[in-house]
Amino acid sequence: MKRRIKKVAILGSGVMGSRIACHFANIGVEVILLDIAPKELSSIEISKKLTLESPQVKNRIVNDALQAAIKSSPSPLFDNSFSQRITTGNFDDHMKNISQCDWIVEVVVENLKIKQQVFEQVEKFRKEGTLITSNTSGIPIQLMAEGRSDDFKKHFAGAHFFNPPRYLKLLEIIPTQYTDREVVTFLMNYGDLYLGKTTVLCKDTPAFIANRVGIYSIMETLLVMQELGLNVDEVDKLTGPVIGRPKSATFRTGDVVGLDTLTKVANNLFQGLNNDESKQVFEIPDFLKKMEENKWLGDKTGQGFYKKTKTPEGKTEILTLDLKTMNYGSAQKSKFATLEQTKNIDIVKDRFKYLISGSDKAGEFYKKTFSGLFKYVSFRIPEISNDLFQIDDAMEAGFGWEIGPFKTWDAIGIEHAIKIMEALNKQPAQWVYDMLAEGYTQFYKIENGIKKYYDIATKSYKSIPGTEAFIILDYIRASKKVWGNTGATLHDIGDGIVNLEFHSKMNTLGAEVIEGINKSIGIAEKDFRGLVIGNDGANFSAGANLAMLLMFAIDQEYDEIDLMIRQFQNTMMRVRYSSIPVIAAPHGLTLGGGCELTLHADKVQAYAETYIGLVEFGVGLIPAGGGTKEFTLRVSDTIEDGDIQVNSLKNAYMNIATAKVATSAQEARHMGILKQGDAISLNRNRLIKEAKESAILLSEAGYTQPKPRKDIKVLGKSALGMFYAGANAMMSGKYISSHDKLISEKLAYIMCGGDLSAPTLVSENYLLDLEREAFLSLTGQKKTLERIQSILTTGRPLRN
Repeated sequence: MKRRIKKVAILGSGVMGSRIACHFANIGVEVILLDIAPKELSSIEISKKLTLESPQVKNRIVNDALQAAIKSSPSPLFDNSFSQRITTGNFDDHMKNISQCDWIVEVVVENLKIKQQVFEQVEKFRKEGTLITSNTSGIPIQLMAEGRSDDFKKHFAGAHFFNPPRYLKLLEIIPTQYTDREVVTFLMNYGDLYLGKTTVLCKDTPAFIANRVGIYSIMETLLVMQELGLNVDEVDKLTGPVIGRPKSATFRTGDVVGLDTLTKVANNLFQGLNNDESKQVFEIPDFLKKMEENKWLGDKTGQGFYKKTKTPEGKTEILTLDLKTMNYGSAQKSKFATLEQTKNIDIVKDRFKYLISGSDKAGEFYKKTFSGLFKYVSFRIPEISNDLFQIDDAMEAGFGWEIGPFKTWDAIGIEHAIKIMEALNKQPAQWVYDMLAEGYTQFYKIENGIKKYYDIATKSYKSIPGTEAFIILDYIRASKKVWGNTGATLHDIGDGIVNLEFHSKMNTLGAEVIEGINKSIGIAEKDFRGLVIGNDGANFSAGANLAMLLMFAIDQEYDEIDLMIRQFQNTMMRVRYSSIPVIAAPHGLTLGGGCELTLHADKVQAYAETYIGLVEFGVGLIPAGGGTKEFTLRVSDTIEDGDIQVNSLKNAYMNIATAKVATSAQEARHMGILKQGDAISLNRNRLIKEAKESAILLSEAGYTQPKPRKDIKVLGKSALGMFYAGANAMMSGKYISSHDKLISEKLAYIMCGGDLSAPTLVSENYLLDLEREAFLSLTGQKKTLERIQSILTTGRPLRN
């Protein structure tokens, strides 16, 4: 059966329901969002003489929930206009409309009886063959299926999104014994391809996979913390980015999620797990019970493990809870010798061997927590999953771990880790010993660019299902390298296409990367048919290397700065005017020079979560790698009936002058950074593969080298005066500083083509010269240097 999802019904509009609705709207699906009708009138409704039967009253709960979601930050929508794809209603009047839907998603309160009542109503209106899923995080799927029709059971499964659905990539699929295999396959594929999710197949066990292992890890951390006498600040330092976990680490995450939620899940597991060898770990410690009694539940009550206060001077201070005294105090700075050893190790997986070998408290902490984690996940197979990669995928996509537990174990070395585990009486499950006895010493291995996992049932390595649609550079670095230097590497990704990846810090564009771009284009023009510029890092590129620029500016080496800018501009023009198609594949932060590179590509294949913009204004500069030129060119291309669109020029100018960063690829399209022919990938893992396909299509369509533009219409003095007047008014109103005014005027000068007496057609090189002149003049400004210094030392721009 070939399914198409055109319309989805979301039943329940709470925090999860409204945001799941938004994410379906993100991908272009029409959504019906329903919830219960109120049982009482509000004071405003009474004053308006409305009744409980008034439509606006009956839809109040669902409408308020949707509006709260739309206004929330970060936004659940790629673009606010997508909310128009969502129609709201109530169960009483609009449940019948689910008959029009291809997929029904239940997201009501976590109460089995209530869910069963909703499903009774669904059965009355649902057409046969329609998918029906529950977003429950813990109620057995099997229990919800009881008493339903055969067709309902065949098309019913758990589909557990993680909050917030737009940003957390995990979608757990939990079938029952009745679920049709075709339905399971469809949900797994649809979640991956269209919703952009890492879909993980789970068994119908308590808390499924991610919450089962994640809550275990948190509770084990609390036990080890007490055993070693560590404090909250120390534990968060040990369990954050240093081991590839989110900055919120353990306790900040607890405050965000809510201690009541954490203790509820942990207590449910403690009560419900009868055959779990580590059940006692889930027992709620006394300090958590006390915090719950005090209503110290985290962000929702204003205090939890952390508490935000004001000093007598009015400055914000974050206090930390001392779990021994239950009093709040100033954050305690900590230093561990074990962490010091890993400071210069950039790759997370390379740190683990050092962390677990430490002889201080940090080393002991890692020995105990990793040993407990490894033991736990080994015993969960085949209980919660048959395959170890599903557990890693769940933790990486659901809890934001950079490296899942089995991959971490591999990084340490299975046999080495087992020796530590045995010394702590935390032996793994027997299948691990059996695996080693058979001569298999890794859970994963890479073979011919394909990552394989150890399959316990067959005692052999198998390819991870679905990954044939991905190009993961980490898997081909050793075998497919064409060229490289310290900042960039070119790989052959097949079918006549090469990929250039950056590996400088934050993928900044320094001399080595610029060399890499030029060299890669030259190689591609000679021996290949297309080039993709993309990487597997957290971000595409944070922009230019400001440290080098600052050094030259302080030494007043303006000739060096001029040379640096010319090389960058020439490289961007090389990207634009090469004889082979160049595809940029941005994702994450794509700032400054990274944005300029994207603007000059023949086509952009952007990840949906691309945060892109020209941010140079924030450091007292203007975009001088062709970014200002390109925005001006694109405005010129909006000419209709011979008149340039002044509003378009203003919008482009403001995007640069406010250092605006798009919060999604869709917003980047509205800002003019992505063009009509550019494409968006919803799944990050598919990005480079889809960029490669774009390069092949352009090549096979008969790509020809374009010619530099000489027809860019600029307005000259007629528009320049408008921008200058605006900058003066902003400074007079004390909205901007004199330095901001200076930068604004230089930006306007470029975008208007200088002080030309009349609208004129100019070339790209003409605008690039104006860019470079403005940039050089600004590097001589003391306040610009102060801003650059502030960014490099604090990460924040100085407003001077």
